[in-house]
Amino acid sequence: MTSTRRTFIHGTGLGLFSYTVAGSVVLLSPREARANGAAFKVLHDNEVELIEAFGEALAPAARENGIAHFVDQQLSVDANDALLMIRAFNVPPPYASFYRAGLAALNDYSIEVHDKPFVALNDAQTSVIIDALVAALGGATPAGWTGPPAALVYLAIRSDAVDVVYGTVDGFERLGVPYMPHIVPPEPW
Repeated sequence: MTSTRRTFIHGTGLGLFSYTVAGSVVLLSPREARANGAAFKVLHDNEVELIEAFGEALAPAARENGIAHFVDQQLSVDANDALLMIRAFNVPPPYASFYRAGLAALNDYSIEVHDKPFVALNDAQTSVIIDALVAALGGATPAGWTGPPAALVYLAIRSDAVDVVYGTVDGFERLGVPYMPHIVPPEPW
């Protein structure tokens, strides 16, 4: 499939992005990309597993709605075209470096606090980690945290999780909020 500006604008207006499935480039939502086993372009397997686990802890249903596919796809495009919230936080590109360092810091912190990787934590242990990151929003870096600012990692990945769970017509409906776009997509996402 040849990508044109018109195809890109049409696809992103519908919440669709370019993914590779079984060797073919197709337009899918992040949720569909996950369901169809779309290939990852930037994130490594351990990073996919970690961002899915962390995203799910921050916004339940982020995993099934394709947080890892969304982030990966956005990391694969020009930084000026990326829809990741990290752009608003004045983090210099390449954004993949930030995500890699942030996910590594999250995992290292989990090992520091609980002696196991983040993906192996139970709900109570996950809550301890998230509480420490939320506390970091007040300016105090959690003891033992290394890497990009903990608050920034939390805010960036939380924003990505919220985007894939609630940033769609169905997401607005689940919230009970009327979906009132400037331009109505021709079909639900």
